[in-house]
Amino acid sequence: MSHRYTGLSNLMKRWAAPLGLSLGMAMTPVAQAQGDDIVIGGSIPMSGVFAFAGVGIHAGIGDYVKLLNEQGGINGRKVVYVPEDTGYKVDVSVAAFKKITSQNKVNLYYGDSTGFSKTINPELERKGDILMTGASFATEINNPEKFPSQFLVGPDYTEMFGILLKYIAQEKPGATVAFVYSDTEFGRDPIETSRKRAEELGLKVGAEIMTPPGSVDVSTEVLKLRRARPDYTIFHGYVLAPIPEFVAQGRQMGLKSRYMGTFWTMDNSTVMQMGENADGFMGVMPFRYYYDEEKAPMLEKIREMRPEYQSTAYMQGFMAAMLMTEAVKRTLDAGKDLSSANMKAALQSIKDFDTGGIIGVPISVKGNSVPVGRIYRADYASKKMVPASDWIILD
Repeated sequence: MSHRYTGLSNLMKRWAAPLGLSLGMAMTPVAQAQGDDIVIGGSIPMSGVFAFAGVGIHAGIGDYVKLLNEQGGINGRKVVYVPEDTGYKVDVSVAAFKKITSQNKVNLYYGDSTGFSKTINPELERKGDILMTGASFATEINNPEKFPSQFLVGPDYTEMFGILLKYIAQEKPGATVAFVYSDTEFGRDPIETSRKRAEELGLKVGAEIMTPPGSVDVSTEVLKLRRARPDYTIFHGYVLAPIPEFVAQGRQMGLKSRYMGTFWTMDNSTVMQMGENADGFMGVMPFRYYYDEEKAPMLEKIREMRPEYQSTAYMQGFMAAMLMTEAVKRTLDAGKDLSSANMKAALQSIKDFDTGGIIGVPISVKGNSVPVGRIYRADYASKKMVPASDWIILD
């Protein structure tokens, strides 16, 4: 059975009238939290190298909180969102956490990076009263024993590779794949496990190529790809550069490989920066795109609130707020106090949950993640990412 979020169950019937909600593109003042309010704190990178995502995350969290409060909050308790700009710096994020938690009784928190998630974990365990998620999809955090107060809004990076590899094995059994990844913790994260998973699926890993992150000369690495002649090339650990150079040079050399990316590469605006070389680029996405035409009541409401395109980071922030507040609601419904242990247990009770179409199938929390995604393909003529597969759920 599919369970729709109770706090918004009547909202679907009343979405004919726009609410006109908008947080804008910068931090906005927030109401002072009262004693019985549910408080979401946030280390949000509204400036710095990750601002392209932070702007969307901030808007997504804020919009869901406003929708929820329009319906009476959680069991009559208002939800208050208290963000601070971090510039995507761990020390600033930690300072923001300390500031927000010293001034508010914080129940939920959104972190801006894997580094922050790992650094703040001992403090979360010490406090014992905050449930946290964030921008990270690091495999390391998908461990309920080591990170008992945290979870991921979607599949971890290894699970993203698993979804891609499962798709490849279905589309072309016995295919040769190449992994191209950055020489960063982010880039190396899924590689070793995914090599083994590819072999289990009957795929051949023909090349593993590591590069510095960002804009670099990749001509030597493209020659390695040419020698391996993979059917599919998966990029990970980058946002954009040097992926366009790999694709452009590979096509100039006659490579027939199909190129793929993971979440932080897959925003529509990011992929389309490749120009005509974007056509056919594929990747894994845990959420629907803003403009998807399949029935999705919550997505329709987002488009009603925000007529302009909203990024995949917006969807991630929106879903983060949805899952965090669902955990609070289930905890309160059970008559339990809002300890991190109780909220985490409530979160992990989520089975066959209806997100209103933000994710195209009912979802279940497994471990610290939601291991579901869909393969999308770039259609450069329409400048859109279009579905290339059904939704894929990992066991």
